[in-house]
Amino acid sequence: MQFNPVLVEVERSGFVESWHRGSAIGLDAGGSVTVRTGTPERPIFPRSANKPMQAVAMLRSGLDLEGELLALAAGSHSGEDFHVQGAEKILAGAGLSADLLQCPAQWPLEPEVGLEVARGGGDRSRLRMNCSGKHAGMLAACVVAGWPTESYLAPEHPLQQAVWGVVEELSGEKPVAVGVDGCGAPLFAISVIGVATAFRSLVLAEPGTPERQVADAMREHPAWTSGTRREERLLMDAVPGLVVKCGAEGVDAFAYADGRAGAVKVDDGSMRARTPVTVALLRALGIDTAPEVDAAVLEDLATVRLHGGDGTVGAIRPAEGLFGGGL
Repeated sequence: MQFNPVLVEVERSGFVESWHRGSAIGLDAGGSVTVRTGTPERPIFPRSANKPMQAVAMLRSGLDLEGELLALAAGSHSGEDFHVQGAEKILAGAGLSADLLQCPAQWPLEPEVGLEVARGGGDRSRLRMNCSGKHAGMLAACVVAGWPTESYLAPEHPLQQAVWGVVEELSGEKPVAVGVDGCGAPLFAISVIGVATAFRSLVLAEPGTPERQVADAMREHPAWTSGTRREERLLMDAVPGLVVKCGAEGVDAFAYADGRAGAVKVDDGSMRARTPVTVALLRALGIDTAPEVDAAVLEDLATVRLHGGDGTVGAIRPAEGLFGGGL
C-alpha cells in the first residue's frame, strides 16, 4: 500500500513529535486539478461531508425548506438550543415528532455545549445529536413524497436511492461502496477528487436549483451548519462565498463562489489536522487573496496551539512546503 505524504506536523517545544499523513486536492475555477498531494483518487467515506448532497436529495424529493433550517439539514450541528429548536421545527412542519428520529441519542458534539446541557440537568438525546437536523429533514422529505418513514435509513429506501443519484451526479463518480455512518444513515464511497467536484457543483449551480439553495443556505447561516464557536463557521465568516463542510475521520471539503474547490482526507482520521490543511489549500488556490477575506482569522486557523502547563509550547501546523510546488 502506498503511504501518503505528511500533511501536518505536531511540534512541541521545538521538537516534532507526531505527523498526520493524507491526501488533498485543489481544483481551479474551471475544474482542473491545480494542487494535489497523496492519492486523492482513492475512494473514501466522506462521512458528514456527504450532508450537503443528502440535503439536495431532500429538496429534489419535494421538501420545502430554506434558510436556517436548510442549513441545519445540511450540517453537523453542535447541539446548541437553537439547533434543537430548529430540528423540532422541521419535524413539526411535517406533522412529526422527535420519537421518529433514528439517529442515536448523544451528547452535543461540542464539549462546552455538552457541559452546559449537563449543568442544566439535561442528558444525551436524539435531538442533541449532531445529525438530528439531517434526520429531521429526511423524515420530512418522506412525508412530502409519500414514502414510508419507519424505513427511511434503509439503503433501498427511495430517499436513499435519491441520495445515491445526487452523489453520483454531482461528483461524476459511481459510488464504489455503501456503508453505515455514525448516525445510522447510508454512506456512499467516492474519491477525494469526487468530493471536491461535488462541492464545486453546488456553488456553480443556477440560482434557485436545489444545489444552489443548499450552498446559499450554508453560506448565509454557517452557525446552523456547525455551531457558534466551530471552525467551519469561522472559515465561512472569514471567507465570504465559501462553503465548508467537515466529515468524521479527518475529512474536509469546500468550494468558493467562483468554482475553486478542494477536499482533504487525513489518513489516521485525526480531526485536529484537517483545518490547518484546509487553510493551506485555500492559500494554495489563492482564495486568501480576495479583498473581502479576513486574513487574520485564516492565520489563526492555520495552526492549532499546543499547551504545556499554562503556556503555549507548540503548534499543529501544515508540513513545511505543503502545496508549495503545486503539481
